[in-house]
Amino acid sequence: MSTVIEQTVQARLVAAAPRMPTIPATLHYDRRDPFAVRMTFPAPATLEGVEVCWTFARDLLVAGLREPEGQGDVRVRPYGYDRTVLEFHAPEGTAVVHVRNGEIRRFLEATSELVPVGLEHLQLDLDHGLAELMRDAC
Repeated sequence: MSTVIEQTVQARLVAAAPRMPTIPATLHYDRRDPFAVRMTFPAPATLEGVEVCWTFARDLLVAGLREPEGQGDVRVRPYGYDRTVLEFHAPEGTAVVHVRNGEIRRFLEATSELVPVGLEHLQLDLDHGLAELMRDAC
């Protein structure tokens, strides 16, 4: 069984211009990091011209489908009846994208099949993690 889920979504970049370009972004989930989701934007879609990856809690994405969530660098909220807004805050500025709810729900359903919500802790190898910390401390 695979330990990774990747799904490409179409994200609409919200900009000052009236036309919002659509860019491909990739949602990524790895059972080895069961609480986290990554969203990667390709180099042509970024100001720096390099691929950008944001990591945030899967719970944030789940909750943000229903109501505004997040207080830090990543914030998620519903927008209309079929979209979700993701805001990514960095010192260089803020990126705001819209993603269709259906795409996010399909991704979250796949992640839940891999690791059910609430059972993430069962995926963690605490003994191995502690051993690594102890090894690095010496």
